Amino acid sequence: MLSRVFCASTIGVDARLIEVEVNLSGGVPKYFLVGLPDRAVSESKDRIDAALKNVGAYFPRGKITVNLAPADLPKEGSAFDLPIAVSLLAVSGQIETDKLHKSLILGELALDGKLRPVKGVLPMTVEAKRRGKEYVLVPRSNGAEAAVVDGIKVIGFDNLLEVMEWFQDHSRMQPIVADLKSLFQKNGEAELLDFEDVRGQENVKRALEVAAAGGHNVIMVGPPGSGKTMMARRIPTILPPLTLNEALETTKIHSVAGLMEPGNSLVTNRPFRSPHHTVSDVALVGGGSIPMPGEISMAHNGVLFLDELPEFKRSALEVMRQPLEDGCVSISRARMSVNYPSRIMLVASMNPSPTGDWHDPADENGATNIQMQRYLSKISGPLLDRIDLHIDVDKVSFEELSAKTKGESSAKIRDRVVEAREWQSRRFLGMSGVYCNAQMSTKLARKICRIDEAGEQMLKKAMNTLGLSARAFDRILKVSRTIADLDRSESIKSNHIAEAIQYRTLDREGWLG
Repeated sequence: MLSRVFCASTIGVDARLIEVEVNLSGGVPKYFLVGLPDRAVSESKDRIDAALKNVGAYFPRGKITVNLAPADLPKEGSAFDLPIAVSLLAVSGQIETDKLHKSLILGELALDGKLRPVKGVLPMTVEAKRRGKEYVLVPRSNGAEAAVVDGIKVIGFDNLLEVMEWFQDHSRMQPIVADLKSLFQKNGEAELLDFEDVRGQENVKRALEVAAAGGHNVIMVGPPGSGKTMMARRIPTILPPLTLNEALETTKIHSVAGLMEPGNSLVTNRPFRSPHHTVSDVALVGGGSIPMPGEISMAHNGVLFLDELPEFKRSALEVMRQPLEDGCVSISRARMSVNYPSRIMLVASMNPSPTGDWHDPADENGATNIQMQRYLSKISGPLLDRIDLHIDVDKVSFEELSAKTKGESSAKIRDRVVEAREWQSRRFLGMSGVYCNAQMSTKLARKICRIDEAGEQMLKKAMNTLGLSARAFDRILKVSRTIADLDRSESIKSNHIAEAIQYRTLDREGWLG
């Protein structure tokens, strides 16, 4: 006897349909599981055996061959427990099978028959809909996540017994419905962090507003206690709200990585990831024998914050160069190649020297120019080339710290950022892969970011006088275009160029004193 059940496996942020074929024949009882299963899949037999007995069913006797097709695709994870169990129930005649070919089945089994949540449910449900399935059977805690996909019936279960009863009577369980409108109404509300808590640092807050408006990467350089981390953690509160497509993209990655909390259906706030400086190359950009997303992909459509940038391993920082340029991570292994999106806003911070302070000629025990140069040289030129704004952050004075008035709120700053992004959306309408000024290619930047003669002369003078590098030229053009958008100006004026030049401090000759 033969039964066939459908489940799915993730490949990157997408999924592929998997057929669980079970053949039962007479002879000495044996169990074979084939189709490149990993350790978790291979151990499913014992979980399934105990679960079936504890819900009043039985494990079929005879020679059993379980094939996970296609056989050349590696299978990993515990989501295969429930489909294999259902297929065994079907081949032994313990359940009705008229709905099997219309269903996608996912879930991990506990020994008592309860269903535990699995990762990657959202991309699997998307694939089920694409392949014409009518039902998706999942653990109840995964139900809200799967229900985000419209046009397919998602049924959530607490245990294996409920699944068996559903196959006998389909009216016992009602499909789960997700209210996307309600989810997005809460998007950005009840923020615990707000820029109004930041005292002083008006020039830095202005620079971060520019960075948020254009999606620019930014690095803040200043002594400890100047508020770099405090301001970085508040950047998501001034970024535009996620669109539905962005939310689905982000949720797919978080689902595959197993970051979705049980009962959560959709990521509606922009991610903020802040890995420790001891993070490995693989943890930062992704990888493994079966490739998984790294921090740079889990921050997709959000912020990746690298605190104390020079303390990160040089190799870890260098592998970020291609993802920052292309907006995706390509991971190749012997059996497969996957792509993970990584369209992020990189925010970094660093002290100006190992001692934490700027060079002070009057302080004999303070940081020297050579120490500052060596500390900065830990960051390669090509990586700095991908950071648009360099901001010097000074210590906050007592008068600013003790001021009774609050700073400008994140909500007000976000309104200006959203308006600037709307200008950019209209400008880049119909251009594939370009959504904000930071994503413009060099050719596109030269075409769009036209400056008048006064601005050109100012930029020429700055290049010669301040010793700005050639790589700063395109960055200044893009940033000045963003400043003009915030100013609601169709053209880039000399004052926009002047402000953009201020944000290239690390390119200046004499920055070290």
